[in-house]
Amino acid sequence: MPGMTPKKTTPLPEDEVDDLGPASIYDGDPAEEDDPWFLPPDQDVEEDFFLPGPRSDQRPLFDPRDWYLAQSELSAELADLALTFGALDERLRSGPEGWTHRLALMETSDLGWWTGDRVSVDRLALWTGLRIGATHDDVQALFRAGWAVRRLSSGAGPATGGWESGLTAFLDRLAQGADATPEAIVDLAEVMRNAERLHPVTQSAIAFHAWRAVSQGVGQDTEAAIIAARHAASMGRGGAMFMPLALSGPGALRGTGGPTEKLGSWIQGSGQAVLAALLHLDRISVWEGKARDATQDLSGRTPPRLIDALAAWPMVSAPLAEELTNSSRAAVQRNFDLFTRRGLVREVTGQGRYRVWTAAL
Repeated sequence: MPGMTPKKTTPLPEDEVDDLGPASIYDGDPAEEDDPWFLPPDQDVEEDFFLPGPRSDQRPLFDPRDWYLAQSELSAELADLALTFGALDERLRSGPEGWTHRLALMETSDLGWWTGDRVSVDRLALWTGLRIGATHDDVQALFRAGWAVRRLSSGAGPATGGWESGLTAFLDRLAQGADATPEAIVDLAEVMRNAERLHPVTQSAIAFHAWRAVSQGVGQDTEAAIIAARHAASMGRGGAMFMPLALSGPGALRGTGGPTEKLGSWIQGSGQAVLAALLHLDRISVWEGKARDATQDLSGRTPPRLIDALAAWPMVSAPLAEELTNSSRAAVQRNFDLFTRRGLVREVTGQGRYRVWTAAL
């Protein structure tokens, strides 16, 4: 009734509660109140505890054990590649310094047909030699190609001083204003540390495919190929700065499937590219000897310097030859005409202006 105070009640003892009848469906189980069912299970819990369905693969993305098995299956092919590269390494050690630069220009130009940059050798020579020839549409492609030529022909490798610090310097990440090491470099460094017991060729294949997987940059394909080419050359004695990958086509760069398929394509394509480089150096060596014999009767400093320039650069224009030989435009043009009449060079543009010459191999 209104104005009356409700009577206080006291809870019944547990033994008297049991006598009241069966428990309601809304009554909790006292035994379960102390069970922390919502916490993660201990590590010794059986697998049946987890929910059914597919689970994510917890293995490394580039498991070194799989690549070791692939390397074992391809040991004969790997030995042939190492032998061919050893011949190239020795040839470059005993040859002129310009040969490495020549191969770097050719490798970068051929690589561009796979990456999509498609920078011809003559335009690449103008850009790297004189910083001219860029347009609004392809200036970024020329920047990437110029970087590739510099990294293939000089400087420390990507693993110098450790993968993390070496790769940061190799990719110019510090020069680009990065405050911290990019995550992609950290990821690749971890992958390569796990693969440190494998052959340099196998490591280079892993580095190529791993960088394409972890990097998000526009030029990731170019970077992946240059990183791999420089690191693979660590199996040599310092004569070859890089192992060619694209001089005979992009077969090494198109490997798909598992580690065995990828490594098989890598070894086969690289072997063909290295052999192509050797044959090209043979031809340029024969041409250089022929050119010096054919110009013995010429006086002045321009002819021998022009031969050196044509041996180091696949394509040479008159302004570039003027810069490389430190001669006047008239002397360069006069010697180009003389070399053409003697069958030592040929003009490749067929134009009256902006002409480009190459050695008649």
